[in-house]
This record gives sequence, C-alpha cells and structure tokens, in this order.
Amino acid sequence: MHDTAVLLVEIGAVLFALGMLGRLGRRVGLSPIPLYLLAGLCFGHGGLIPLSASEEFISIGAEIGVVLLLVMLGLEYSASELVGNLRAAAPAGIIDGVLNALPGVGFALLLGWGLEAAVVLGGITWVSSSGVIAKVLGDLGRLGNRETPVILSVLVIEDLAMAFYLPLVTAVLAGLGILGGVQALAVAVATVAAVLLVALRFGNAISSFMSVRDPEALLLSVLGLTLFVAGVAARLNVSAAVGAFLVGIALSGPVAHHATEILTPLRDLFAAVFFVFFGLSTNPADMPAVLLPALGLAVLTAATKILTGYLAARRVGIALPGRLRAGLALIPRGEFSIVIAGLAVASGLEPKLAPLATAYVLITVISGPLLARLPDYAWFKAAVRRRMNATRRPPKPLPAGD
Repeated sequence: MHDTAVLLVEIGAVLFALGMLGRLGRRVGLSPIPLYLLAGLCFGHGGLIPLSASEEFISIGAEIGVVLLLVMLGLEYSASELVGNLRAAAPAGIIDGVLNALPGVGFALLLGWGLEAAVVLGGITWVSSSGVIAKVLGDLGRLGNRETPVILSVLVIEDLAMAFYLPLVTAVLAGLGILGGVQALAVAVATVAAVLLVALRFGNAISSFMSVRDPEALLLSVLGLTLFVAGVAARLNVSAAVGAFLVGIALSGPVAHHATEILTPLRDLFAAVFFVFFGLSTNPADMPAVLLPALGLAVLTAATKILTGYLAARRVGIALPGRLRAGLALIPRGEFSIVIAGLAVASGLEPKLAPLATAYVLITVISGPLLARLPDYAWFKAAVRRRMNATRRPPKPLPAGD
C-alpha cells in the first residue's frame, strides 16, 4: 500500500508539473517539448528530484507514447495521398536526406564513435519534427501559403523513410550485423508495400469494421489494434513505431477523422511522458561536456535544412520569400530524433550520444520556432526585397531608331 501511495504521488506530481510547463510554453510561444525534456532532466538520476517508485510506469508510458505519436501521424495521411506525395516530392526528399543526414554521420565519425553511432546520429540530424512544424505553421497563419505543401511533402518523405530506417537501426543496434540489418530492411519494405496495397484497395473495408457512432468502442478498437500491430512489428524487428504508423495509414474516412479526435488527449498525455522518460535517462552532469558540440551541430544542420527548403521550394517555382520561409520552418527536430536516440540508449551505445541528442533537440526545437518568425519582420522583408532587386536582370536596351 505504501509503494502504491508513493507511485500515485510521484505520477501526480509529474503530470501536474507537465501541465504547468505546457501552459507556460504556449504562453511564450514555444513548443512544450523542450520543457518536457528539461523536466525529465530534473526528475532523473543526477537531477534535483530523482523518481524511484514511478520509473517503471513512466518507461511503459513512454513506449505507448511513441506508438500514439506515430499512429496519429499515420492518420493524417491516406494511402493514396502518401503514394502521391512520394512521387511528387521524391527529389526533394533525396536532397533532404543527403544534406541533413551526412552532417550527423560525419560528426560521429569525427568524434571517433564508430559506424553504428554514425548511423544513429545521421538519423537524429535528418528528421524534422512534424508536430512542432505543424504547430508553428498554424500559429503563424501560414497553412494556406504556397510553400506549405512543399514543407509538408518533405515531412511526409521523412516520415515514410523512417519506416525503412528504424528497422535497419533496430537490427544493427541489436547486434544482428549487416546481414541482419538487410533482412530487417527487406521485411520492412515488404511490410510497408503490403500495408499500402491493402490500404489502397481495402482501406474502406477495414474501417467499416469500426463504428464511429460509439466513441468508447472506437477508442478501444483503434488503440487495441494499434498496440497489437506495434507489438507484432517489434517482434519482427520492424519497429513498434513503424507498425503504429502503418495502422494509421490503413484507417480511412470517418473512422480516421473520429479516431484522431478521441486519441488526441491520450497522445498528448503519453507523448509528454515519453519526452520526460528520455530526459530521465540522461544525466544532467553529462550535458555541459556536449553542449558546444551540440550547438555546432545544430548551427550546421540548421543551415542545411534552410538550404533543403530553399531548393525544394525553388523547384516548384516559389519566389525567394517563400523559399526562405520553407527552409526556416524545417529547422526543429523532435519526436523521431528522440525515438532514434532512445533506441541507441536502450542498446547501450556510446554514452555521450544521449546527452548530445538531448542538447541538440533542445537547441533546435527552441531556436526553430523563433527563426521561423524572421520572415515576418519588416527589416527581413526589406532585406529580401533588396536581394530580389539586386538579382533582377535589367531590361535589354532597344536598338537605335526604335
């Protein structure tokens, strides 16, 4: 009974603190993700108030948080939309992967961390935060801008790429070697292709088994199916997160819409627990040593993300202001970066990787939304206009006598 009382006290205190931090973040115009990570650092080992009774509960809640983050992301896209975006945005996705994964890979090799850590850090620096970026675009009133479909297409490509990247990383970190990684990748490719085929042809039939008229039954059935498929995917080394993402894609129509509404509060709850858990696994004493490397990596990959958005927007004929807005919007890293780092932490990989990833995500998720506001300032608009005028070619002089 005493242990139960301590468990309830600790969980209650953590959730209440997270609620206040989330409110504070929205007041100052920041994503709550960095505040949740900081809370985890405060409550973890080496922090101000270590948790003892609730650590196992928070660990399980963190696993559920990853699953809910990914199924909600999958619910945003139908299979046909995903395939269409993949075809249209493939060149931008390739540019994005090359420009933003290579700095992480090179950085890890430069520090002497080895090939496995390089693969992990490349993924951490590659993927932008869909949740943070979507919120920033909404807050700034840019959802209807011409460059917004370009931004979303890049994010979709990254999300789909994770369906292949996460199983490969999981296999490599599990010590299965290159052959095991190739096998895991083959299983992932076959699984994703099969799910997309089923979703395209039978998505409505799958959704028809669930009723939108009974919210309780819909909640239990969608959540149960998601956790079941995520567990099966994890057993196949495909990654629980990818399994959840594919469930979201397979559901369509009114079921997907209503499932999004009823799962949103659960996602917010367990996603907050997930970010706290990652902070718990990082000792704050390890942070100062990696702060400067994390800052340097953040500056470098902010520049590569700006270039990514610039090139992707230019490719579809968007003017300079829209290209800059697209690039600046892509800077924040978040959910997937922490998921990837969490896999590395669980495998016992390079001990400095977790504090570096935490510092890196904190820097990008705080600076990203602030930098995204730059194009709205008058001085920035004036500088862009001067640049456009300077690069505009003067008209050719008319021949004499005309």
